Amino acid sequence: MSDKKMSFEEAVARLDKIVRDLENGKAPLSDSLALFEEGVSLVRQCSEELDAAEKKIIELTDGDKDE
Repeated sequence: MSDKKMSFEEAVARLDKIVRDLENGKAPLSDSLALFEEGVSLVRQCSEELDAAEKKIIELTDGDKDE
């Protein structure tokens, strides 16, 4: 995997693939652990992006309440 950060949509798609690969249970343990580790990293990335988006939405909508 490259050092370039995936977009939110790319990360979600990759997570979906990781989940499917883990659910099929055919990968060796070492591969499964690597997939799990990648998945955890992607979940954190997505969570941070969602938190930032939520904060931005709150900032934008709270400005409307003052008017």
